Amino acid sequence: MQETKVVQHKADFAEKVQVFSEEFLRCCVYVCETESARETFTKRLYARMVSSSKLLEDFLDFHGAKNNSNWYYYRELVSSVRNLSEASYSQKHISKRLPLYDLAKTEGFEEGGYATHKFLINSLRKISKNALKAAKRLHINLPEDRFSWDDFPGIATETRLEFDIDDENLEEEKKNIVKITTEFLRVAVEFETLGFYEPYDLDQIKAIVPSRFNEQEARRFEMVVHSLQSSFDTYVKRSELRFHDIKLKRLRGYISVVLHLLELTRRLLHYYERHLHEVGYKNIYKKVRDALAEAVSPEDILDRIVNYGLYYIWYFLVQGQDLVHEILNENMERGSTVVGIPQELGFHSRPCMLVAKIVQYYGGQVELWVDSDRFDASSVLDIQWAGGKIQKEGIKEVVFKGDVRALKDIRILANVNYGEDSMGKGIPLPKELFYLKQ
Repeated sequence: MQETKVVQHKADFAEKVQVFSEEFLRCCVYVCETESARETFTKRLYARMVSSSKLLEDFLDFHGAKNNSNWYYYRELVSSVRNLSEASYSQKHISKRLPLYDLAKTEGFEEGGYATHKFLINSLRKISKNALKAAKRLHINLPEDRFSWDDFPGIATETRLEFDIDDENLEEEKKNIVKITTEFLRVAVEFETLGFYEPYDLDQIKAIVPSRFNEQEARRFEMVVHSLQSSFDTYVKRSELRFHDIKLKRLRGYISVVLHLLELTRRLLHYYERHLHEVGYKNIYKKVRDALAEAVSPEDILDRIVNYGLYYIWYFLVQGQDLVHEILNENMERGSTVVGIPQELGFHSRPCMLVAKIVQYYGGQVELWVDSDRFDASSVLDIQWAGGKIQKEGIKEVVFKGDVRALKDIRILANVNYGEDSMGKGIPLPKELFYLKQ
């Protein structure tokens, strides 16, 4: 009786794995047999490959394929198709949308995108070919029906729908633009410290990925930038006038290209870490890892992660900063405040650094006025120059003008004598200035 149940269960599994493999294998056949010279690999195809492989992967995981030596390789091939298709979808989206972003100096980026897409296509072909072989070994019948080129048209047409939704009355748009641009600058400053501003060789990359930069870090940045794009689309005017404002259009472009590069990079990092890096000590895991590495070169995927994805994330974050500063200064609320100078020691290194960090934290323009002379309050050196004039002329009060958010915090700092006691030693700062302690 028990033996009969086991046989029946195996028959049920065989029947269902055939059903759940059908569309996935049709996609694999299409990828292997269709010429890539045509516009074969479209977003519609990648979306179909993602959905069919995800369903099949979930089915296999539910039935324990990850812990079965006979089915583990097939499961890993299915997961490979899903991950590579997701990355390909992001890259295809970037290439199609790039002309709409109206960004400058994208020639090298376009070439890098083409090379990345070519690598992903070649990898998908090899993985799909292996998936078809693995299916035959497992006695899964290959589909008789075939997809045709017409099943996967490109997403774009020559028609643009008319803008007929006018949302001129969105409240506090300028405040939201200020928030978005400020956060963009903070992301740019943080990402710049990671050092992805030049190409790396393979040994250098292996020292970075995944120990210094990994899927988790990419996901963290992606969430922040995704929030920026969502805020832009929710709180910035979506009427046709927005697209006549080239600055805002480019701002949206910088946010979008960085977001989709982060998506691509995070997906490639996920695939490398989960499938090509360290997959365990069991012999079956090593065999499968080696088989996957023959189809998807770990060296090439690392190169695309760092020398394409992370490099151009840095590139566009840095390139966008001048524009973002300009938009921020046009939309921020301006004001002025009169404060005293640091008692006893004046504007020496510590007070200058703290004032500059406040201004840099918010990103908007702030000037320090000493009589009729103006100094850049985001520059430690400029404030020190002002300090020399203040000391020489015996001035007791100065004026800061610019971003009201920074002015508020400068007043708080001035009220605690710029974080110093009478001997020039540091004292605890108010909780409002928490970011100065970082």
